[in-house]
Amino acid sequence: MKDLAGQVAVVTGGASGIGRGMAERFAAESMRVVVADVEEPPLHETVQAIRADGGEAIAVACDVASWSSVDALRDACTEAYGPADVLCNNAGVAGRGGVAEASLKTWEWCLGVNLWGVIHGCRAFLPDMIERGSGHVVNTASVLGHLCSPGVGPYNVSKYGVVALSETLHLEMQASGTGVGVTCLCPGLVSTNILDSERNRPERLLDDAGRGSLNVFSDDDESETLAAVREVYKHAMDPSVVGGMVLEAIVAGQFWLFTDGHFEGFIAERHRGIEAGGAPRSGRSIVETLLGRPLEQ
Repeated sequence: MKDLAGQVAVVTGGASGIGRGMAERFAAESMRVVVADVEEPPLHETVQAIRADGGEAIAVACDVASWSSVDALRDACTEAYGPADVLCNNAGVAGRGGVAEASLKTWEWCLGVNLWGVIHGCRAFLPDMIERGSGHVVNTASVLGHLCSPGVGPYNVSKYGVVALSETLHLEMQASGTGVGVTCLCPGLVSTNILDSERNRPERLLDDAGRGSLNVFSDDDESETLAAVREVYKHAMDPSVVGGMVLEAIVAGQFWLFTDGHFEGFIAERHRGIEAGGAPRSGRSIVETLLGRPLEQ
């Protein structure tokens, strides 16, 4: 896709973080943007900000874990602007816990948003793109779609799933000559509020104690480790920069999009291990990678 002016973009999880960065960048290129999010106050604030800057956008409340909600999102897009030309399946949450410890409700919540949200988006918007012979799908995975870190099992599984889905979709679109492009976005260190994604966990999926885990890394919301990780995120890449990268990837028809080089060595080491037929190595956790130092035992 070369000329994006006037085209229609749908961005889920568009009220904050990378989603907002994409929505604002698209609007600056004269695209018509459908901003979707489950959190309504920041959703409407984001659209108001885009309009104040001269962009064209509408807000649609949407829970991507629900098929009926995503189906309604497609209808709202079509009614307002016509079929989507660009779909960004971006909504995501951080589900923590080891495979043996994470509650089933945490698994359902994390996979529902991170993986089923992408499945629902593709199912809702792809048929129109294929019929028209053009379009582009951007699926937000993560560097943790390529690396496993202990303690964040649900998140790892969801993002590996998004990577697999994206690769499969790319191959299918290419094999059938549909004209639909695919980008697999794998963010590393980006300044988002994903550490606080529990704020949007549905009540029915709260753990038996009446709440979900307080954050990705620790059950103690005031922990020294969490404070250090928050500081890292505060100074990480601005989501608006990622929005620009995504725009360039769509224009170039680029499949892989990694936002930074912090994890390249770890990914390369993983690939070498696979080639050698060895078992996964016990390396530094994602927290240690973020902090640049080992955790104290």
